[in-house]
Amino acid sequence: MIELRELTSDDWPLWRELRLAALAEAPYAFGSALADWQGESDREERWRSRLEIPGALDLVALVDGEPAAMATGVPADGYAELISMWVGPAARGRGVGDRLIAEIEAWAAGRGFPALRLAVMPHNAHALALYERAGFTDTGEPGDLLPDGVSREVVMAKPLPA
Repeated sequence: MIELRELTSDDWPLWRELRLAALAEAPYAFGSALADWQGESDREERWRSRLEIPGALDLVALVDGEPAAMATGVPADGYAELISMWVGPAARGRGVGDRLIAEIEAWAAGRGFPALRLAVMPHNAHALALYERAGFTDTGEPGDLLPDGVSREVVMAKPLPA
């Protein structure tokens, strides 16, 4: 069973647990590194602040009662953006990613955003396939430059119903 739960800043320990797991398990998938969130940076106020982005929707997916995935929708310049998406290995292939995307889409459409956008690493074939299956297409816009100094993130978008 998949249950989606909206987080508040009081849920920071749960968000922390999943975010650190995501950065450890899939370092290739994120612009942040695990080390960026550990040590001196691993502070309650930082985790709370991440969950207090104005107008954002932070979600965790529980699979059979256990935290298994996360995603966030944030308002951007005239559109909504899907960020921090991760599905843990044990939950993959069970529709969890599809549910998270659908919930973020509904949130964005309900706020009148014309499109939902995201950036994904170019070599993350599983994420690219998930987003394409959900109706996202490559915008052709150059994404952020990656540490190799050559590759860029792939920027994808999906129009939302008015």
